[in-house]
This record gives sequence, structure tokens and C-alpha cells, in this order.
Amino acid sequence: MVRPEACVQSHFSMPTVALVVDDSMLIRYTVCRFLEERGFAVESATNGQEAVEVLNRVKPDLIVTDMQMPKMSGSQLITAVKARPETAAVPIIIVAGRSSGFTESETRANFVIYKDIDIEAQLAKALAAVLGNANQSQSAGK
Repeated sequence: MVRPEACVQSHFSMPTVALVVDDSMLIRYTVCRFLEERGFAVESATNGQEAVEVLNRVKPDLIVTDMQMPKMSGSQLITAVKARPETAAVPIIIVAGRSSGFTESETRANFVIYKDIDIEAQLAKALAAVLGNANQSQSAGK
């Protein structure tokens, strides 16, 4: 017999879901691995169009996206995310190359990090900023 409190406990221990969108396999792998090591369940996509398809079946707690991608850019993806009531409030972290010409004028994202600098250190700062200390305390034990 399952105790009701056991069900409540397991409900709160469900992993946080992140969606990582980047056409660079190396960046996607690095970000996915970083998030998985911190207890996230990670979905990934190679462009904004694939990400929208993922959003049809998964509601992420966090989206990490590149800006320059084929088929659908990061800016177009952010527009699609913000247009859906069920995803409009999901925090977004932009991953951009400094040489890409990206400017921080994209105000719909919660945080911007750059590919050219230590991505993992920047991701740790971004997670603390957008998700608060809940995930930081999880990662402290790792």
C-alpha cells in the first residue's frame, strides 16, 4: 500500500525540465551535460522550429537558446514562446557568440551568456539569477 505522503514527496522531487536549443552540437552537448549534472531532465533541439515541436509535448521550466539558427532564429522562438500562455512565463537564457553581432537589445530573455567565455561558469550565474537558490542548493551536493 502506498502512503499518501509518499506520493506527495515524489511529486516534489520530479526533475526540473530544461529545453536547450542550439544548432552547434558542441554547445548543445555542453549545456545539456551541465544541466543534467544539476538534476535537470533535458530536451534539446537544433533550431527554433524543432523547439516549437518539443513545446507541443513538453512544458519546460527553463529554455536555453542560441539566437542565430537555421529555419527559425532564437528571436522567432522567443516570440513563439511568449505568445503561448502556458510558456509565456518560462525563463529564457540566451547563448550568443560575441562575434555574431548579437546585442543585448533582446529584452524578453532573462539572462544572456556568451559562447566565447567559460560557458559553465556563466550558466551557473544564469541559473542562480533566473531560478533562484533552489537549484543552487541541489548542485551544491554534486
